[in-house]
Amino acid sequence: MSLTLTLTTEQAITLLEQLPPRKKMEVLIKLSEQAHVGHEEQMRYGESKVRQLCAKRGLNWDAMSEQEREDFIDDIVHEDRACSQ
Repeated sequence: MSLTLTLTTEQAITLLEQLPPRKKMEVLIKLSEQAHVGHEEQMRYGESKVRQLCAKRGLNWDAMSEQEREDFIDDIVHEDRACSQ
């Protein structure tokens, strides 16, 4: 039989604080591993979207210098000015 327990963040923290130091470390390592996997997936997704935006504007992300990439992202992020097209 499986049981699901729903806790608030505060309740989860309170429970984790009751663990011995070694078990706390195990929990932190596991959470860190899961966050890392999610981060890699987000980075791949974001990179594919940036490449698509470049292609729409006739640019090649791989051929751009680091400064050109930074400028391109800066243009996209700042809504108060027009993006280079």
